[in-house]
Amino acid sequence: MRLLITGLNGFVAGSIVAHARKTWEVHGVDISEATGLPANVHGHQLDLMDKEKVAALFQQLRPNTVIHTAAMANIDVCENNKELAWKVNVGITETIAEQCKTMGIKMVVCSTDTVFDGIKGHYSETDAPFAVNHYAKTKIEAERIVLAASSKNIVARLSLVMGMPVMGKGNSFLAETIEKLKKGEPVKFPENEIRTPIDVVTLGAALTELAGSDFGGIIHLSGNTRTNRYKMAVHLAEMLGYNTSLIEGTNSNALAGRAPRPNDASMENGLAKSVLQTPMLTLDEGLHLTLNFKMEK
Repeated sequence: MRLLITGLNGFVAGSIVAHARKTWEVHGVDISEATGLPANVHGHQLDLMDKEKVAALFQQLRPNTVIHTAAMANIDVCENNKELAWKVNVGITETIAEQCKTMGIKMVVCSTDTVFDGIKGHYSETDAPFAVNHYAKTKIEAERIVLAASSKNIVARLSLVMGMPVMGKGNSFLAETIEKLKKGEPVKFPENEIRTPIDVVTLGAALTELAGSDFGGIIHLSGNTRTNRYKMAVHLAEMLGYNTSLIEGTNSNALAGRAPRPNDASMENGLAKSVLQTPMLTLDEGLHLTLNFKMEK
């Protein structure tokens, strides 16, 4: 079985690689060259906005499943670059979905908990998304495209992803926070944002399992701990032995020049627990797992 992962150099993709390479022939694509790949993982450097080159790659590889992690994910950057964000998050998704539909390939797209408006919290897969910023608008449209392309496709909504990079640097808020705390620098986290964080190791295992499953539709991948981001950061600092007074609380929706955020984007994970063998973990369990995880050679 052949798996293609987009956004190969990304935080989430690194964990997928670590799990999938045990049972899949793994290929990854990124706009930047991937270095330090395991021997049995194949990297392809490609601009996914080039439709002809994407089509050629699909013809060359003919994967059984595609996990689409590549995205423009910075909420404020998306808000200030709306046209580009649409081209990346919607346009690329549409290109890949078309290739998958034509070739009968299963597609798993990584979406986000921030597709919800944050008023209700405890969101399930049956709750209707409602965007409060442009990033969320792009992801809602991307979800629609993927689900419309095939009933076997999957929209995996990810909660706040926590952990250390498995492969490469990635974009880990935990790694950045630890670096600042080591230097005695203060770190700001919003008290108004309630989430259900999932560790990146569990997430990689869950996405790999979904890639080879018969499941189709929407699934929420989130942890068992519901907390605000400030309390989460204080707890993580305390567990790791750092000065918790360096964690400063903020209100992300009261800061000038920033796109709106949903206040309570917490998600229920009952469906994931029922269809996956990969267990969903608490914050403490996830932290322990990610700090001690090493990719097998």
